[in-house]
Amino acid sequence: MFVSIKARVLTDETDAYTEIPALLTASGILEPLIDYFLHRSHDRSLEWMRKVTRSIRLFLEYLQVNPAERDPHRLFQNFAQRLYTGTFSRETGIDTTGLCWLPRSPHDAARVVTHLTDFFNWLGEIRLEASTVNPRYAGGAFDRQTDEAAYQYRRNKAFLGHTWASNATSLSTGYRLRYRRLPKVTRGEPPAFPENRFEDLLFKGFRTGDQYDYRGILITLLLHGAGFRESEPFHIYVQDVFPDPANLRQAKVLIHHPHYGAAPSDCWDEREPPRKSNRAEYLAQRFGLAPRTDLMDRRHAGWKGGMHDGPYYKQAYWFVPEYGEWFLELWHCYLKQVARFERAHPFAFVNIKREPFGAMYTLTQYNKAHAAACRRIGLDVGKALGTTPHGHRHAYGQRLKRAGIEKPLIRRFMHHSSIESQEIYTQASTRDARIALEAAALRLQGDQAEFLSRFGPLDRPASP
Repeated sequence: MFVSIKARVLTDETDAYTEIPALLTASGILEPLIDYFLHRSHDRSLEWMRKVTRSIRLFLEYLQVNPAERDPHRLFQNFAQRLYTGTFSRETGIDTTGLCWLPRSPHDAARVVTHLTDFFNWLGEIRLEASTVNPRYAGGAFDRQTDEAAYQYRRNKAFLGHTWASNATSLSTGYRLRYRRLPKVTRGEPPAFPENRFEDLLFKGFRTGDQYDYRGILITLLLHGAGFRESEPFHIYVQDVFPDPANLRQAKVLIHHPHYGAAPSDCWDEREPPRKSNRAEYLAQRFGLAPRTDLMDRRHAGWKGGMHDGPYYKQAYWFVPEYGEWFLELWHCYLKQVARFERAHPFAFVNIKREPFGAMYTLTQYNKAHAAACRRIGLDVGKALGTTPHGHRHAYGQRLKRAGIEKPLIRRFMHHSSIESQEIYTQASTRDARIALEAAALRLQGDQAEFLSRFGPLDRPASP
């Protein structure tokens, strides 16, 4: 009934279009959702749009199987409850509605509800004339349903969303639903890649026969040795890597913002006067491409933001410094491979061993290559084990902490917007906790011995 698709949206008489997710219904595209995404396209990612699309689809599916429910409060309340409980009968294990929802975690359910809250808030304000549900309403059946839901939500904001405050009173909330709260627990063992296996991964894992995968090694060095997120290296141009003037044996790597980063200085025709340009403009004019954050196919690579070192780029801070030296040496080996291929794009990491040769190397391909490299050296692959690409960023953060680097510097090296963001990367492991307790016990034993030498044993009360 509902299908998530990719849509190209023309908003004026030019040929410029915006590519965004869309929801296809039996009566056509859900237009209110298109309007919402166009409204937020300047500040929200494609991944966020995909998640919102999923949440709206869930709500419309629920409306479809509950057409007789007219009470708005009960409709929203029951929808939220089914997110938590699922839709299968406990007695028979059968779901007669066909929804076949399994129970969702409180975190996932709250996220779905928050997406709906934001959407209905916006829809009730922007499409107020449509949400009065005039009998001559021109939109499709599902457009009408979403507009009506937004109208009911706006009329009595007591159903969903951020307003599920855990400390809200009955006077302030009315019928407002509250999300379930789980007991607080430690986040568990930080999933960092094991430091003692890193060199094996580089020089044995990323090797088949006598052939090294220099591309895979370089990306992994950026994650493990400089703490970048796994998607960020996929925005690097060849010009973004060069010998560091402060240490010519070490690579200086600048990963520029996909849109606002400065275009390479040598990118324009020599006959044109020099001028400043950002990377979005450069990609469009030279290659007919959008930044990889805006591509809705395998070439997509995200950009989470965070603190930049300059306008607008993030610099690699190598720790330990030898990793920067390894990177520069291997980069030269890799460039010899890249030079064999024509490229219809400026990105550094390309297909080398399979067609289309010279095309953009993708995040999916790297994840598969990284998993294969782990298995070659006998490591199981799993997020909880730290053996996925993100485990390298955790390893970088923990290495900085063990070295005694102060929090403000860790924030800078990991490019966090907030100093609190590093907590998940630098929290104590179970091993750290055990070592701390053993050291404290030794200190306590020393204190006890000193006390006994000075004052002697304490008199104990007689047993009853």
